[in-house]
Amino acid sequence: MAAEDQRPKAKSQKPIDWARVNRVLVVKLRSIGDTVLATPSLISLKRFLPDARIDILLEDWVAPVLDGFEPVNDVLVVGKGLAGRMQTASELKRRGYDVAFNLHGGTTATFFTAASRARHRVGLATYQYSFLYNHLLSSPAAFWGRDVMHSAEQQLALLGSVGVPVEDRPESHLIVSPRALHALEDKLSDSALRTPHSAFALLHPGTAFFTKQWPPKYFAHVAEYLYERGIPSVAIGSRSESGILQEVADSASVAIATFDDLTLPEITALASKAKLFVGNDSGIAHIAAAVNIPSVVIFGSSNRNHWRPWTDAPNEIVYEEFACQPCPGYECKEFGEPRCILSVQPQKVFDAIDRVLSKSV
Repeated sequence: MAAEDQRPKAKSQKPIDWARVNRVLVVKLRSIGDTVLATPSLISLKRFLPDARIDILLEDWVAPVLDGFEPVNDVLVVGKGLAGRMQTASELKRRGYDVAFNLHGGTTATFFTAASRARHRVGLATYQYSFLYNHLLSSPAAFWGRDVMHSAEQQLALLGSVGVPVEDRPESHLIVSPRALHALEDKLSDSALRTPHSAFALLHPGTAFFTKQWPPKYFAHVAEYLYERGIPSVAIGSRSESGILQEVADSASVAIATFDDLTLPEITALASKAKLFVGNDSGIAHIAAAVNIPSVVIFGSSNRNHWRPWTDAPNEIVYEEFACQPCPGYECKEFGEPRCILSVQPQKVFDAIDRVLSKSV
């Protein structure tokens, strides 16, 4: 028996007859990075079921990240409020899915998975309300035979447990929309970066948690270092990160183009044209990895094994080792301030940039 056949399968009421599967739902109600890291699972599904309809249910604000993504037929979004959610549930039931995968075990995701009334509902045994599933994998660690794994591998394990081939563990991948590229050209026309076809570095100095926030002044030093190498920098962020972008620009002795108004498809398009990405551990870092751009990602509180770039493009993660890592990141219980991220010195990032660029020539 092949090694893959010896792996734990999902405990099921009845095995899935894949020859009779025509409609598949994937539920992933999470953030940008989580959604990007679901793309290996979506690629595996479409490759296994090229003629099946594969839909994904996402939060409305993150859904545009999958604009044009070929393995998916429909990107569905969760409706607003109770009435909107009930309407979403009704629509899922109407579509008549044969199989539904919940790639994250939140209670809302479980509700929608159950509401789909799919004949086969796949989840982890550790999910709350696991009785609503009829295919349960004990754990991704049991499937892969190791405890240390990436988020993409955890999701792939769910598919593999019910017979979807996932051995090659596809890389994350996003589509660059021609419409987004055109819109980007217009936005760049008035900036210091005249065209997205110039060699430039993309910086993302923001992040969701202060325990993952490398100081903005250090990103200014990165821009200066790159400028010395003939590479201008573009710094991006959300509206809520505009203050960080301004601090980076004000701290740098060189010009930095900054944007806080790009859509997710425009960010993907911009990243695809960059020579290099440098940023904190964030969803934008995963977008850069998904368009195969060399990257340097600075880590603080989060799990490096779980959240590193999932790509074969040249990349490095930069961090300082602390015994308290990883942690949830909502606060720094150990020191009061996140020394893990604050202790990373610019020179360490410069060295990583040099190594990554040397590999990408």
